[in-house]
Amino acid sequence: MSPAAFKRSCGLAIAVFAGALLGVATESVAGLLDQLTDLTGRANAIVTLTGRDNFTSEYRYNVSVRNLSGDPIIADSLIVILDKITNLAGEDHENLQGESLLTRFEVLGQDGMTDEGKPFFQIPVGSSPDLAPLTDSLPASVRIRNKDYVSIFTPAFHVYGKKRPPPEPKQENAVKQTNQLQNQTEKLIQLLLKKGVITEEEWQKATRP
Repeated sequence: MSPAAFKRSCGLAIAVFAGALLGVATESVAGLLDQLTDLTGRANAIVTLTGRDNFTSEYRYNVSVRNLSGDPIIADSLIVILDKITNLAGEDHENLQGESLLTRFEVLGQDGMTDEGKPFFQIPVGSSPDLAPLTDSLPASVRIRNKDYVSIFTPAFHVYGKKRPPPEPKQENAVKQTNQLQNQTEKLIQLLLKKGVITEEEWQKATRP
C-alpha cells in the first residue's frame, strides 16, 4: 500500500471511530434527559453574575440549585437547562422576526444540548450523594457572549434531576430476601437431583418433619 493510500485508510478509520463515539455520546445525552424530571419550582436555579469582559461582551455566571422540596435529590442527576434569555422589557423573542433571543447569544462550556437546541450544564456533586432539602448545590460555571452587545439581559434556567426514592420498609426487605433465598435453595436442590448427587427419596427423608 502506498503512503498516500495508507493515510487515506487511517483517516477513514479515524472518521468512522469518531462517528461511532459521537453517536454513542448523543444517544447517552438523549437517554440522560429522558430519565430526568423537570424539578423547577421544587428546585430553583440560583444565578449569580461573577464577571464581565467588555471587550468580548462575555458574561460569567455561577448557577447553583436550591432544593425547595422536602425530599432529597440525587446529586449527580442534577442539570440546569438554559431555557431562555430575556431583555430589559422582559421579552424573550424579537418583536419583528419573532426569533428567540437565545439564538442571538453564544453559550460556552455547556455539557450538551437538548433536542430543542437549548444548552444544559451538569451541576457538580459535593460531599454528599444527595442534595438535601433546603440546601444549595455547588455551582456550575456558565459563560454567555452577547453577539449584539446589549448590556442588560437575564438568563433563565430550568432544573432537571431525580428525587431520591424513599427507602423500602424493613419488613418488605426481609420478605424479599427470604423469597430470594428460597428460590436459590430450590434451584440448588434441583441441580443436585439432576446431577444425581442426591436422590428424590433422600431429599424427601431429609425434609420430612
